[in-house]
Order: sequence, then structure tokens, then C-alpha cells
Amino acid sequence: MLDAVAPQSSDPRASHDPADPIAMEVFANRLLSITEEMGNVLVRASFSTNIKERKDCSVGMFDVKGRCLAQAAHMPMHLGSLMGSVVTLLERYLPDQMQPGDAFICNDVFLARGTHQPDINIITPVFVEGRVAFFAVNTGHHSDVGGPNPGSMSQSARTIFEEGLRIPIMKIMRAGELDRDLLEMIAHNSRAPTERVLDLRAQIAVNERGAELMQRLVATDGLEAIEAAVDSLLAYTARRLKARIAALPDGEYSGERWMDGDGVPGGDPIVLRAKVVVKGDDLLLDFAGSAPQARGALNIATNALEATCYYAVKALLDPDLPANSGLFGAIRISAPEGTIVNPRFPAATAARAISANRLSGAIFDALNKVLPPEKRMAHSHDSVPALLVSGTGRYGTYVYIETIGGGAGARLGADGAEAVQMHVTNSSNLPAEAFEIEYPLLIDEYALVPDSGGAGQWRGGLGIARQISSRVDGSLLTARGEGHVKVAPGIEGGLPGGRAELLIEPGTPNERLLPTATTALPMTAGLGVRMETPGGGGFGDPAKRDPRALAADILDGKVSRAAAERDYGADRVAAALREWKEPT
Repeated sequence: MLDAVAPQSSDPRASHDPADPIAMEVFANRLLSITEEMGNVLVRASFSTNIKERKDCSVGMFDVKGRCLAQAAHMPMHLGSLMGSVVTLLERYLPDQMQPGDAFICNDVFLARGTHQPDINIITPVFVEGRVAFFAVNTGHHSDVGGPNPGSMSQSARTIFEEGLRIPIMKIMRAGELDRDLLEMIAHNSRAPTERVLDLRAQIAVNERGAELMQRLVATDGLEAIEAAVDSLLAYTARRLKARIAALPDGEYSGERWMDGDGVPGGDPIVLRAKVVVKGDDLLLDFAGSAPQARGALNIATNALEATCYYAVKALLDPDLPANSGLFGAIRISAPEGTIVNPRFPAATAARAISANRLSGAIFDALNKVLPPEKRMAHSHDSVPALLVSGTGRYGTYVYIETIGGGAGARLGADGAEAVQMHVTNSSNLPAEAFEIEYPLLIDEYALVPDSGGAGQWRGGLGIARQISSRVDGSLLTARGEGHVKVAPGIEGGLPGGRAELLIEPGTPNERLLPTATTALPMTAGLGVRMETPGGGGFGDPAKRDPRALAADILDGKVSRAAAERDYGADRVAAALREWKEPT
């Protein structure tokens, strides 16, 4: 992708006019192409399935002031880790203390402003004309970083000390020399040390590629022109978002989303509240009234909260807005200390993505009250259901982790998408072929869950059924999710989406439900586990659904005849099927 740094003009300054939105978009995409190249290299070069197959990683480019210039379109949640690591680095080291060939590593939520321990960040200073001008940054979700439970992701962990190795900002490269002692120390605190070594080496190399591309961009346009263009781009982004905010009616708009519990089995449902305050071009997101700090690992640390807010505002007000610090500076955030959205040390945060997705739903709920109908959306599954199995395979200890999609909420004129990741997560599924090659496990079924989408004029998207079994004795299952109790509400008369279920020994006389948060459950050879994820809410009165769409749902097996008659009426169902004609 060297065309990312191709000359744009014989006069480089002419291409960076801050008053010209086209010039700003071109420059923003030149930066974005660099980060996308970094992301592609990271996926191709990594060893673990969680990065090379599921793409649970992100990359970004920052300037020497710690401002985000671009983030590739990977995981919105990872923006928190990327930002936090750079800010922490600049607090710990002055740019003058860095030298070419240095690279830094960190992961800790409280020591390095991370979002949870499995996300390990690599930060590499980019030197131009003998000084640090930029930072290439990436993060990857490592399948295990130690702790008492495989995967370092137990939803019921009570403190950060149960969530694996804590890495403050440390040098892992010194003037081009890898600190092998540090690398080995990190790797051997994991149940899969070879994966850690190979993935971390890939992360280090990716930043070197990003540095090379950034240096070529500067060689094309000149450092002074690039720095001026960065200032212009951030100002343009802020100005554009403030214009979107100013177009909203002034007022206070409240929303909420409930969670099944606070991470500890047997707990009561808890609430996440969001108040959006609009005054002119000022936007405040206030989370007063949200539940107290969770006992389990559902707490949202500060940088995870910020990433969630930036994602939600961008998605609803201007999806094409460049993801940079200009966007971030236009939004104010208030979160009471000691709550689930601003926890005190040593709170556990491993499952923060579940809460962040629910919080996104609360922000969407608030803004639904002020946005035009065509931008409103019923609630989605707003969860990050996860299966994690560990044990011994042909290459030694293995740790399989996968987050599963669910149903998206319907919107005006369109049914919700089926089987998708939502909000701050954006990882891919793990293909069955890779799954069964890498691990001593089998996929017994991978399908949509019929009747899981909320009925409406436009139906909510369907959840996913993922059923797996172990081929060996001695495996351990950890699972987590949401929507077992609190489902996705519909809007404008639409009905709620279906519930989640976690079953062991499905389809046998011994079939039974497992708790929402299951940790290190022993699995024997042939034992099956089935996860069914929630569906999205419906939009509009079910009585207004197009008969052709209703008949297609039934004939495609997405909605059973019995559920259709319950939600849409037996007479309407019979008429829709009687008048059905195959589309040409």
C-alpha cells in the first residue's frame, strides 16, 4: 500500500487547506491507509487464532503530543487501550529520553490506562529529522495472560489481581535490541507461551512498518506541512462534529439499559443510565444513576468508557467522521467515581465489553428521543457472549476464546441484521475449519436461532446458536454473556428480542441450563455445550409488517408458524402464506 504516501501535489501545503473539506478527507484517508496497512500486516503475521482469524486487534497512529491521528476500522473498544498507552508513556518518558529502535509495552488498566489485561499494547516512537514526531501503536487481545482461570477472562473475578499479569509501561525494545528477558517473563506467565512470543514479535514488527510508512509520508510532504495538516484535520473534525451537535434541539435526553447482574452469580439485575445534554454545540454525556461498582469483572475503566462514548456519538451523529482526537475533544463525559462506569482500584474489568455494549445501548436509547425517525434503531443484543475452552492439545496447553454475535435491532425501513457483533466489538467469527484444526474440539452446530428476533413492522435480527463439544477429557469451559434475563426492547410498538441460553449436554435427557457466568467447568470427551445468543428488538407495530416479508420469514425458517401466529395473528399469517409467490 505504498500509494498511501504517493505525492498529492507539487505544492504539498496546497493539499492541506483547513477550509477545504475535500482536502481534509483526502489527508485523513492518507493517514487511515497507513493504519489499515498496519492492521493487515498484524492479522497476516500473527500466530494465535484470536488475532489472525478473529482479528481481535487494533492499530493507530498518534502524534508526539499524544493526539490520535487515525485508527483503523477494527475494534472501537481498543481505542481506549491505544489512547491510554500513549498518554501513560508520555507521563513516564520524555520524547528526548527515547531513541530510534525503542518500543514500549503495557496492558494494565490502572497502571497504563488499559481497558482489560488481555489487551497488550505496543508503542513505537517514530523519528523524523532526529526527533520523535509520531507514535505507531497497536493492541492485540492475547488468549491468556495468566491468573487463576484460563483465558484471564472470568466474569466473576472480584479484583484485577485475578485477571492475569499486570504490565506497566516498560521498554521491550532498546535501540533496536529486543529485551528477551522481559519477553520470556511475559510469555511464561501465560498458559500458551509460544503464542505470546510470536504474537508480541508480530506486534513489534507491525509498528516498524507503520513507522516506515509515516516517514515516507513526511518525506513526500515535509514534516512542517504534515504537522500543520494534522492540526487542520483535528480542527476540521471537531468543527464538523460540533455542527452535528448544534443541529440537535437543546435539551436533556435520558436512556437506560439493564444488565442481568453485576458479574457474580445470583445477583439482581443492574441498570446503566445515560443522560445526553445538548446546549448549542456542546454535548455532555452524564452517567449519574448507573449501578455501583460491580462485584464481578463487568466494570468499565475510564478509557473504555471514553471509547464507548466516542463510538456511540460518531455512529449516531456522523458515521463517516474521522476517528481522531478532534472528535474526542468535542464531547464531555461525566461518570461518578465508584460506579460501574468509573470503578475504583482494584476493580476487575475483564468482561468490560459486555457492560460497554449495554452502555452503548443506553446512549442510543437517549439519542433515539431526539434523532429523526430514519436514524432511530431498536435495541440490539448489546452483549459480547463468549465461549472459552482450555486444556491440553497436540501442541501443549491451548486456550480457545471466541465472542459470538447476535441480533441487531430493526430500524425504519429495514429488519435488523442477523448474527452480527455490535457496538464496541467488531471481531470476526472463527471458521469451523480453523477451529477444528487448532483445537481438540468440534463444532456440532452453527446456525441462526429461530424466533429470536423481536416482531415488528420491521423484525429484529436473529441470534446465533454455537454448539461445540470436546474430543478429549480434561478440558475446562468458561462462558459469559448477557440477555439471559434482560432482553433487547423494541421501539415504536416493536416487540423485544429473544433471550440468551447456555446449555450443557444439549439434545440429551441430561440437558440443563448453565449459569450466565460459568468458570472452569470440567468437560469430558463428547460433552457438548450450546450457546444461543439474544436477538434484536423489533421496530413498529407487528400488524403493519409486509405480508411478503412475514411469509418469507416463515418459509425460510427464521420464524416458526406458532410464533408468527402469536405475534402477528393467525389470520394474517394464513393470508400471507396463501398469497405467497416466489420472487423472480
